[in-house]
Amino acid sequence: MALDSSPLAGRPFPLGAHPEAGGVRFAVSVPPATAVEVCLIGDDGSERRVELTERTFGVWHGTVAGITPGQRYGYRVHGPYDPSRGLRCNPAKLLLDPYARQITGTVTSPEAALGYVDDPMLGPPSPVDSLGSVPLSVVASPGGPDTGVKPEVPFEEAVIYELHVRGFTQRHPDVPEHLRGTYLGLAHPAVVEHLARLGVTSVELLPVQAFLDEPALVREGRHNYWGYSPLSYFAPHPGYASEPGREVEEFRTMVAALHAAGIEVLLDVVYNHTCEGGPDGPTLCYRGFDAPGYYLHIEGGGTLDITGCGNTLEAGSPQVVRMVADSLRYWTTELGVDGFRFDLASTLGRPGGGRFDRASALLTAITSDPVLSRCKLIAEPWDATGDGYRVGDFGVQWAEWNGRYRDTVRDFWRGHTGVRDLAYRLSGSSDLYADDLRRPWQSINFVTAHDGFTLRDLVSYNDKHNEANGEDNRDGTNDNRSWNCGAEGETDEPGVLALRARQARNLLATLLLSTGTPMLTAGDELWRTQGGNNNAYCLDDETSWVDWDPTEEGTAMLAFTRRVIGLRATSPALRQPEFFDGRTTPSGAPDLVWFRVDGEEMAETDWFDEGRRFLGMWIDGSTSLSRTREGELVSDDSWLLLLHAGAEAITVTLPGVEYGERFEPVLDSTTGDGSPARPGRLEPGGPLELGPRSLLLLRVPEAGRVPEAGRDRA
Repeated sequence: MALDSSPLAGRPFPLGAHPEAGGVRFAVSVPPATAVEVCLIGDDGSERRVELTERTFGVWHGTVAGITPGQRYGYRVHGPYDPSRGLRCNPAKLLLDPYARQITGTVTSPEAALGYVDDPMLGPPSPVDSLGSVPLSVVASPGGPDTGVKPEVPFEEAVIYELHVRGFTQRHPDVPEHLRGTYLGLAHPAVVEHLARLGVTSVELLPVQAFLDEPALVREGRHNYWGYSPLSYFAPHPGYASEPGREVEEFRTMVAALHAAGIEVLLDVVYNHTCEGGPDGPTLCYRGFDAPGYYLHIEGGGTLDITGCGNTLEAGSPQVVRMVADSLRYWTTELGVDGFRFDLASTLGRPGGGRFDRASALLTAITSDPVLSRCKLIAEPWDATGDGYRVGDFGVQWAEWNGRYRDTVRDFWRGHTGVRDLAYRLSGSSDLYADDLRRPWQSINFVTAHDGFTLRDLVSYNDKHNEANGEDNRDGTNDNRSWNCGAEGETDEPGVLALRARQARNLLATLLLSTGTPMLTAGDELWRTQGGNNNAYCLDDETSWVDWDPTEEGTAMLAFTRRVIGLRATSPALRQPEFFDGRTTPSGAPDLVWFRVDGEEMAETDWFDEGRRFLGMWIDGSTSLSRTREGELVSDDSWLLLLHAGAEAITVTLPGVEYGERFEPVLDSTTGDGSPARPGRLEPGGPLELGPRSLLLLRVPEAGRVPEAGRDRA
C-alpha cells in the first residue's frame, strides 16, 4: 500500500469517476465519514491510497492526476461504527463505487467481505482487509458505439416481450458459440429477425445491472440466474459480455441493433434492495458508506425488510432519490434505453417503510424528470407485504403489471370464474385506471412472466415441481391458477395434448386481443417448458434456457402467435388508446357491446351468474380513437370476439343485421395456426357452433345501420 498526497479539489457533481484533463475526478457521497480514501489497484494487486480532502454537501471529491480509463479502484471509509444506529464504517473493507459504470471481479471470500466479527449487532468491526476478495470499480471510457435512433413506439401499439439476455440465445444454433448468452448474442441478425418477424415492438430485459449471487446460494453451489440481486445500478452486468471488460460497448451495440429493427429496449430494474442482504450480510458498497442513508432501519439498528430480500432501499433518502434518478438517466441518455419496469415498485412509494404514497419523493423525481418522463415507466405494483399490493394505485404517468388481469384470464379459461371481471380485463381495466386520468395501455396485460409457469406448463401442471431448486419444493407460489388438462406433466395422450395446445392458444389470443398493452414471455411462442418449475431463479441450465430446436408443436404455436400479433398490429380497434364509454359511433352501433350466447345483449343480472362460461365482445371500429403518428384519427373494421370456456360445444346466435351485413372469421383457436376452421361469410342473426373451450374472432367489414331511435345502449 502506498499513500499519496492530496489531489486537486475538483467538483462534487456529477458523482462517480469521470476522466477529465490529465486525470480522473472522483466524487462519492458519504455524509457520516471522517475521512475517505480512493484506492487505486494495480494489475499486480498493489494498492495506492489517495485521501479525498474536499467535502461538499456530504460529497467527498478530488481529481487524481495521471489516471486513465481502465484504472481499477475502490474506496475506504473512516467514520463511526455503531450498529445500534445502523452505522458501519470500516476502512478494512474496500468498497465499490455506488456510481461505478464498470466493475470487475466477484466475491471470492465471503468471510473477508463481512464488516463485523461474530455478531453483526454486537461484535466489533472486522479487521480483515477485503482487498482481493471483493469486486472492484473500473474507470470507464466515456462514449462508445452509437445506440441508434430510439423507435419511440406509441404505448398503444406496443407488444412487450420479456426475455433473459443469457437464456434467450444460450442454445440458439445460428448464434456463434462464443456469442451465445451475451449482449452481442441478442444483437445477432438471426435473433433480431425472430423478434421482428414475431412482431414484438419492445424487449424487456431481465436485470442487466451488475448483480452478485447471494451468500446462501454461493454456499450451496447455486447461482442467481434471474439477476434480482443488484450490486451496481450503473454498470452493465459483466457476465453478459462476450469479451471481459467490453460490456459497456457490447451493450450499446445490442441496443443499436434492436433500434435498427424498430424494437425498443426496456430494462427490468431493481431499486428496492441490494445484494448486501441483512445486517449479517457482506459489506461491499452501500452499507460501508452510509447504511442509514441507503437502507430502511428500525430502532436498534436492524434493517426493515419489506422486499423479502434482507434489506430495502430507503425511498425517502435524498441519497437514494438522487442515485436512482441519476442511474435511470444514465441508462437512458448514455446507453440508449427506452424505458423501465420497476421490480417491487411499491417500495419506491413507501419512504420510511410507511404506507404507500404515489406522490413520494422518489416516484415524483422519476416522473418529473425531463428525460425520464419521456420513457416508458412500468411498475410492478406490489412488494412482499400486504400493504404493498397496489394494483391500480400508482400515479398518472405509470403503467402497471396488471396482476388481476393474469389471475382473471387464467381462472376463466380453466373454468373457475364467470365473466363479470373478465369483461373489465378485456376492455382495458377501466375499474383500475379510468378514474386516475390513465389510459387503457397503462394496463400491462400478461398471463405468464419469468416468475411462474411458462405458457406450456400453465396448461400442463396443476402443481409446482421445484425440486431442482434445492429447497424441497417449498419455494415458488402455490397459487398458480393452472390446469393440467387431465394429466400432470408430460404425456403421450393425444386428447390431453390437443386440449393443452388449444388452451394455450385461447390464453395467447385473449392476451393479444385485449385492450391494453400485452406482454409475452420469451419462448412461450416456441412451446418452452421448465418441467413444471415455477421459480427457476437459480437454474442457469436447460431448464431456463430457450430451446430453439423446432418441434411440430412449437412451429404451430409460433405461427399462431405471429398471426395474432399481426392482427393486432393492423387493427387499430383492437388496441384502442381510450376507454370505451358506451358512446354511439358513426356506424350507428355503440363502441362496445357485450353479448350472451343467444345473441342478446348482456343484462345487468347476467353479470352475476358465476356459472356463465361464454362472452361475446363487440368492438365498433368506425371511430377507434387510434391515431397515426401524425395525430390523425383512423377508422377500422368492427370486430366480434367470442370466448367460450365451457367443456361442451354450444350454438351461438350472432348479433343482428344492425351490427353488420356479414361476419367473417379471421382467427380460430381450434386450429394450430389460428386459421378459421370454417372460413367464409356468416349471416347476421344466424347460428354458429363453437367447440368446447374455444375462441373465435370475426371481422365485420361493414358498419351497421343506426339502431332504433331511443334505444338505450350506454
